[in-house]
Amino acid sequence: MGSRGISGAGLGFRRELIPALKAGVPDAIRFFEIAPENWLGMGGRSAKDLRAFTERHPFVCHGLSLSLGGPAPLDETLLRRIKAFMREHGMTLYTEHLSWCGDDGQLYDLLPIPFTEEAVRWTAERVRRAQDILGMRIGLENASYYVAPPGAEMNEIEFIRSVIEEADCLLHLDVNNIYVNSLNHTFNPMRFLKALPLERTCYIHVAGHYVEPDGLVVDTHGAPVIDPVWALLDAAYAVCGPVPTCLERDFNIPDLDELAREVSVIASFQCRHAPTDFCRRAEG
Repeated sequence: MGSRGISGAGLGFRRELIPALKAGVPDAIRFFEIAPENWLGMGGRSAKDLRAFTERHPFVCHGLSLSLGGPAPLDETLLRRIKAFMREHGMTLYTEHLSWCGDDGQLYDLLPIPFTEEAVRWTAERVRRAQDILGMRIGLENASYYVAPPGAEMNEIEFIRSVIEEADCLLHLDVNNIYVNSLNHTFNPMRFLKALPLERTCYIHVAGHYVEPDGLVVDTHGAPVIDPVWALLDAAYAVCGPVPTCLERDFNIPDLDELAREVSVIASFQCRHAPTDFCRRAEG
């Protein structure tokens, strides 16, 4: 089956959820998201479990370590392995972060790219090369960041727009990242959302976050989604329609029933902005 015709609301595919998912995938979950770096070259029971699910459910591929804005050479070997992995499992959508995460080695963090003309050209060229290797347009995710990149020649919206237009790629919209950045860097999140190239949106993330005692907001994916983030999601659907949307939950993971309830909230927002037949498909 794979990710052809993917729609509705989905959930990140995590090993700790596999036993519960084997007992039955809740109706609200219409697809799964997977980080290829966590599964490439995997053998044994994990590989068999993944195959069993990709044969029956659509999957989206969301990368973590391509470092599209980084100074090191683009990892074309990784891209070719990802292409083979996606072909093997029938996945047809790949997205990555508009950030960088390594130089001589992996830094295990997603760092902001300087908002400069040079960085636009550098990043867009690497995105185009990645698309050439994968044989598809990819989605770039707007990232959260905690220190404004120095030497900015434009604002974040202008930077995102410039990279996406020059690379002729798609937008992977993360509404929680917008909200987190709006609190940490003091801007209006709704205005920011509506200034993005939403017409290029191919995929959406929604998640929870954590507020430190000093007020810093951290994009943890470790808590339920809050109302202001749901409002941003609803506003996005009003412009771009019910784009496939994944609930991110990476730690403090509740049981599958609770996750399914939150995925159902995504589906309810999608139905507000979709034809009746879409809602019927989402329900069964």
